[in-house]
Amino acid sequence: MRTLSRIGRGVALLTLAGLIAGCAILGDFGPANEPGLPPLADGPIPPEFTAFVESQWPTAEARGVSRATFVRAFQGVGPDNDVLVRATSQPEFSRAIWDYLDDMAAESRIATGRDMLVRHRDLLDRIEATYGVDRAVVVAIWGMESSYGAILRDPTKVKNVVRALATLGWRGGSRAAYGRQQLNAVLRILEHHDVDARHMTGSWAGAMGQTQFIPTTYLGYAVDFDGDGRRDIWTSVPDALASTANYLKKSGWQAGATWGYEVILPPGFDTSLEGRSATLADWTARGFVRAAGGAFPRPGDQATLLLPAGPGGPAFLTLRNFQAIKRYNNANAYALGVGHLADRLKGGGPFVTPWPRGYTPLDEDGRAELQSRLRAIGFPLDKIDGKVGPQTVAAIRAYEAQRGLAVTGHASLELLTLLRGG
Repeated sequence: MRTLSRIGRGVALLTLAGLIAGCAILGDFGPANEPGLPPLADGPIPPEFTAFVESQWPTAEARGVSRATFVRAFQGVGPDNDVLVRATSQPEFSRAIWDYLDDMAAESRIATGRDMLVRHRDLLDRIEATYGVDRAVVVAIWGMESSYGAILRDPTKVKNVVRALATLGWRGGSRAAYGRQQLNAVLRILEHHDVDARHMTGSWAGAMGQTQFIPTTYLGYAVDFDGDGRRDIWTSVPDALASTANYLKKSGWQAGATWGYEVILPPGFDTSLEGRSATLADWTARGFVRAAGGAFPRPGDQATLLLPAGPGGPAFLTLRNFQAIKRYNNANAYALGVGHLADRLKGGGPFVTPWPRGYTPLDEDGRAELQSRLRAIGFPLDKIDGKVGPQTVAAIRAYEAQRGLAVTGHASLELLTLLRGG
């Protein structure tokens, strides 16, 4: 990669408007729409977008970003409306958890992951020895985030990260502050020359590379494991997987322990225990047993009870490593997906208890309406936020009991329809 210092001071005199419009003044990395890479613009670039980009320069300069890096980053870049559409939903919160986990632990993903464990055995030996993180968990994250790198090779499924974050920072609503923060981090990465702006690809939300690090996470945890002087999570499998292991280790991963266990609830289970934490020995004393059979290998470990589909679905005792995975993506569905896929890669089977698939889950707006209607008829709910926490589940269960329905705690379309009908 040619260093920016050779370009000269004349770059600082160039206008950003000309660069964003697509002037080929720093063409080290090919044309704006190089084949195999996502496009940088879809048409004329609004002056308001150009003005927003220029407004980010003082902050970038204060963080040590050169003007040459700044103008190169935005060459030919325009807003991406698809990013704004995607920002309104996220599959971990808008899909039924069983549909999400079916996808994450699909047979094709399991088969490819097992192949990757064999193909990269020596590399994973070194990563596991260095960071103490279970190789199957690292490979599971790789599989869930980018289908083992395959998604990054499809320009229809990835975004240019500079473009995506600039779009969010410009008109991302509640995500605008996030977009600006991460855009600033991107510019610092580019200043370090680990990658160039044109080849910095990722998701609509700016998650980058084969294991989808957001830029601030990259700055804090990415590593150069292959020793070539660059932290390349896009094309270097060693860097991508070792960076993931390093992040999990720094997030509190406990070497030699698992993420959690599927368990069978005891008869007469007290639903108020959901979300409580106790030792595995204490849970055993309460009558909880492993769904797969056998004793808990570390009875002194603290475990938290999780019932993602209520007491009628699979139940889990999650450990410290489950929380470490949630540092990657703060959704129970995501952490369950990683843990379950890792178990399947090691030869484990499907969940023992089936999911209660006989209802229609709500999206965030529907859940907020459900909360509002429950509160309107007297059930105590502190927040109308579309997130189904213990208070919302308790209100749903109380309403179901009051109406003589099966007590499930499910935030379902069927229940909302009933509430709408009075």
